[in-house]
Amino acid sequence: MRYAAIDIGSNAIRLLIATVLKDKEQVSFKKTTLIRVPLRLGDNAFLDKKISDKKADDLVKAMSAFKQLMEVYKVEDYMACATSALREASNGADLVARIKKEAAIDLEIVGGQREANIIYSSHIDQTLDKHKNYLYIDVGGGSTELSIFSEGKPLASKSFNLGTIRILDQQDKPETWDDMSNWIAKEAKHLKNLEGIGTGGNINKLARLAGTKEEKPLSFAKLQAQYKYLNAHSLKERIYKIGLNADRADVIIPACQIFLTVMKQAGIKQVHVPKVGMVDGIINLLIEKNLGRGKEY
Repeated sequence: MRYAAIDIGSNAIRLLIATVLKDKEQVSFKKTTLIRVPLRLGDNAFLDKKISDKKADDLVKAMSAFKQLMEVYKVEDYMACATSALREASNGADLVARIKKEAAIDLEIVGGQREANIIYSSHIDQTLDKHKNYLYIDVGGGSTELSIFSEGKPLASKSFNLGTIRILDQQDKPETWDDMSNWIAKEAKHLKNLEGIGTGGNINKLARLAGTKEEKPLSFAKLQAQYKYLNAHSLKERIYKIGLNADRADVIIPACQIFLTVMKQAGIKQVHVPKVGMVDGIINLLIEKNLGRGKEY
């Protein structure tokens, strides 16, 4: 049995095809195929407030290809979600209709809170120490979702229009940074021994660059050192010397800035990097919908 998850983000779009595993009452999944296409829709959405004809055509072509792959893999159910880029694009709804007509894919444009809830569905809570407090930090191309967990339960959550593409395009606003700072001060400052949980492709890459071992957290000091190291190199050097993909080499700098800012303001000394994201949450939602509670294998 296979399910598919499609995540249309501001920097890249992703298709995850997962094989569902059933063992008595336990249901889990194994990642079968993961495809990432760096369309960078956020450049259009945040600067022009509209997805260009060229990028719209590319998105529809990619969705058509995803649909064909799902058919080849005999996917039994799927869910497709778009986040901040299509939320802000004036022609977002038109693109949803076009994708339905030309690619036969039902696409949902999700709000910030819905986006955070989908990522929760990856069952991050199962990996938490019930006696600790955590600030969950998800940094995307167009938005950052912050959520507080205490005793294994979510206490507060908010989405902010701060993301890597938005910062690169100089579309981040001082008042939004202030809003995030005030929210952290109100919701997180009183919590003792607060630790971070970071998700998104950038923090995954930063943890690997820092040499962080599997299951070990990334310290604030190591993250800060990585930021200084990467920022000391030009974009070209990050690609050819350090070996980053072209669509990662630029966004990783503002991603560092967001993580370091949040961790400093919240007094967080280390961040756990479970390497899950939107597509993992979608697969678990599909498992819960069809079979009951699941988790990644």
